[in-house]
Amino acid sequence: MLKKLKTELQIRGFSEKTIKAYIFHNQRFLDFIKKEPNEISEDDVKSYMAFLMAEKKQKPSSVNLVLSSLKFMYREIIKKRIFDNIKSPKNEKKLPTVLTRDEIERMIKAIKNPKHRLLIEFMYSSGLRVSECVSIKIQDLNLQEKMGLITAGKGKKDRNIILSRKLVSDLTDYLTNRSDDNPYIFPVKDKHMSVRQAQKIVHDAAKKAGIQKRVFCHALRSSFATHLLENGTDIRIIQELLGHSNIQTTERYTKVSKDQLKKVTSPFDT
Repeated sequence: MLKKLKTELQIRGFSEKTIKAYIFHNQRFLDFIKKEPNEISEDDVKSYMAFLMAEKKQKPSSVNLVLSSLKFMYREIIKKRIFDNIKSPKNEKKLPTVLTRDEIERMIKAIKNPKHRLLIEFMYSSGLRVSECVSIKIQDLNLQEKMGLITAGKGKKDRNIILSRKLVSDLTDYLTNRSDDNPYIFPVKDKHMSVRQAQKIVHDAAKKAGIQKRVFCHALRSSFATHLLENGTDIRIIQELLGHSNIQTTERYTKVSKDQLKKVTSPFDT
């Protein structure tokens, strides 16, 4: 059954990462329930969800990924309607981490390695996901137009990105001083930098800059969106630049913009 699952996911064009996750979660579920796939019931799924949340203390977002994996298997492959009365746990509505402009500048200045510094500049100035940034190629950029193209980003969608004037200048210097013919902006041997390497670079930069917040790569993307909003950029343009399918995803950043909140006058003052 898991082979059939893999084949169906591949036919439908799911990413390799998603395929691995779906197979992994289905295998873990079967190991826990100790039944054949055709014998699985609604109660078995609920029992496993309760185990993940109560015993394993997994977050709702993690449990929802497991649930999506199981739903695909039992609805699409086994053709069993056992999910009609199973509700997804509510996701936590946490505000995204946003860095101030000063914190971004401190992080960039804290890094001596030109490639590592450019990575942080790129993620912040163009609002890229870390996976998009590490895999971007030289041919995807038009430095004269100050534009770039993300090919087959999240959801298999292409989108245009902006390149800041400062980034173009730093990119030009960086590429001029490179001697290899690797097609990626951020090469490691004959491949590109891994997501894990990029995450470590960002974490270390924040630590060197003395930033107390928990800083992940996504904080640079969140900061890009929030700072654009504070500069008066239309939210639909921000949605396009970030590659969000749903405007509600972009609207999260209206809740974290301190500059926007500071403009509101308390009724006590009037």
